[in-house]
Amino acid sequence: MNRRLIAIVLVLVAAALGLLVVDLWQPDDDYDRTTVEIEDAETGDRLATVDARIADTFDKRYTGLSETESLDPNEGMLFTYDDPGNRTYVMRNMSFAIDIVFIDADGTITTAYSAEPEAEPYTGYDGHGQYVLEVRYGYLEEHGIEVGDRVVIDDSL
Repeated sequence: MNRRLIAIVLVLVAAALGLLVVDLWQPDDDYDRTTVEIEDAETGDRLATVDARIADTFDKRYTGLSETESLDPNEGMLFTYDDPGNRTYVMRNMSFAIDIVFIDADGTITTAYSAEPEAEPYTGYDGHGQYVLEVRYGYLEEHGIEVGDRVVIDDSL
């Protein structure tokens, strides 16, 4: 009976430690966040507001959303670069579909894609911009966001 009780206690302790490790390991804990607003190019009306994690280092940009299980309805990731340029994004190790939005230095959406997870060889999604915003699949269509619309990003980025 004592052995069984000890075994149960050990299993419970191991489970508690496992939960603690899972709770402490959050892939987005090291990310700053910003609010990104998207406006209609013609009317200036706000189309959407996104709570975005900021991927501003090589490692964060490389990992992207690949360690994320899903996104909340108005959640995303904003990839930032020092200068505008041509960029290629892939769906490396992704478990869900996303919309990929390329944004120029002035906030104009230059290119947008809806992308599904895939195995290698990956499809490259090419665009030009200083920023890339990734949001849930269908987000652009749901909010009426199109190429040419404007993205307002915090000036401190």
